[in-house]
Amino acid sequence: QVQLVESGGGLVQPGGSLRLSCAASGSIFSIYVMNWYRQAPGKQRELVAGITSGDNTNYADSVKGRFTISRDNAKNTVYLQMNSLKPEDTAVYYCYAVIGDSSGTSPRGYWGQGTQVTVSS
Repeated sequence: QVQLVESGGGLVQPGGSLRLSCAASGSIFSIYVMNWYRQAPGKQRELVAGITSGDNTNYADSVKGRFTISRDNAKNTVYLQMNSLKPEDTAVYYCYAVIGDSSGTSPRGYWGQGTQVTVSS
């Protein structure tokens, strides 16, 4: 059984920073792509940033230059450093990872439970 657990969300003023973490645990054999998504009230879930096992990254245009995704393979953890936060960044942030488990079955995607980020004065 594989689980993803996010942490680091909270309330921050505009212009502030937060760092989200997402740790994978369980019978993990290999972790491939790790992504961060977000969903604001009344809006569709959108991809914020992604990182491959080879550390190639991609970002939504709305966060380029402000957010940085990174991963620590030894800890099975992905991070999202968010700087210069804006009210429009307010959303529930979800971690997603494609993971191959130790049973040898084909890799599949897993979602975390989400963490709330609120940017407000």
